[in-house]
Amino acid sequence: MADVELISAGDVPFVLGLHELGRGTWAYLQPDGLMGLSNAGLVVGGGASLLVDTLFDLRLTGDLLTAVAPLVSDNPLHIAVNTHSNGDHTFGNQLLPDDAVVWASAETAEDFDEYPPEAMAAFQQRDPGGALAAFDFDGIELRPPDKTFTGAVTLDVGGHAVELIEVGPAHTRGDVIVHAADAGVVFAGDVLFIGVAPMMWTGPFTNWFAAIERICALEPELIVPGHGPVTNVAGARKAKEYLEILAGEAKVRLGRGMSVMEALRDIGVAPFADLLEPERVVNLADHVYAALDPAYIRMSTAELASNMAQLAREWSQS
Repeated sequence: MADVELISAGDVPFVLGLHELGRGTWAYLQPDGLMGLSNAGLVVGGGASLLVDTLFDLRLTGDLLTAVAPLVSDNPLHIAVNTHSNGDHTFGNQLLPDDAVVWASAETAEDFDEYPPEAMAAFQQRDPGGALAAFDFDGIELRPPDKTFTGAVTLDVGGHAVELIEVGPAHTRGDVIVHAADAGVVFAGDVLFIGVAPMMWTGPFTNWFAAIERICALEPELIVPGHGPVTNVAGARKAKEYLEILAGEAKVRLGRGMSVMEALRDIGVAPFADLLEPERVVNLADHVYAALDPAYIRMSTAELASNMAQLAREWSQS
């Protein structure tokens, strides 16, 4: 997503590994941010640390914990936060220290086992060369949150006041952002995808727009998205703009009686050409239609996958 990269944090390269953001905060980035390749975050204070999210399998989470080990050796990892329930942000929880307290929203806790590792493994077996091929779901045991909250809660992390703010339902029912105010950093979870077309599991769009604006209102210097490179407020608003374009254009075509696929073919790839996997807009348009038309029947998972693959083929040839 070239234009967002120009307004992202140029001194935080989008390369695999741990990157210092300043004032006791770090981002752990996983290019290129596609399915399962999520980011994590770390806040280190005097004698304590907080980890934002674990990763999609035990190997990846092991690499994350090895990377942060020198930083937390004298500042133990006492707190972790799951920004939402998806496995690429939670499946590594079992590798956290036994005495670490895992926080999440109440809704995230309720949805925690909705798509367990066994379900991901079954999907992987049905599509062995697909998007999940690189991950290993063997041996993963779900470790649910220890403490939940609604609204917001502020945690003391060795002298850093870190605020957990519930902004869902948007990407999922229980989305949470993590605001390290004294560092000027927000860890946005999957409320933000930068350079990658997002997926929406819950919505509605209006809530997602509000969640992004909530991030921007905090006026952070840096924002770590759930997927993609570190960005800033301008980058967040650009990501929101893609959602707004899709929602508006889909609404117009729904009014003309077009199906979702007819609408997307009519809109074309151009508004989303800077995004990786722009065909994910099938998922987003499906939500728009469902929100606006009570008679609309949502696509099944199989239909979504088939339609996204079809649109990807068509757009790659255009």
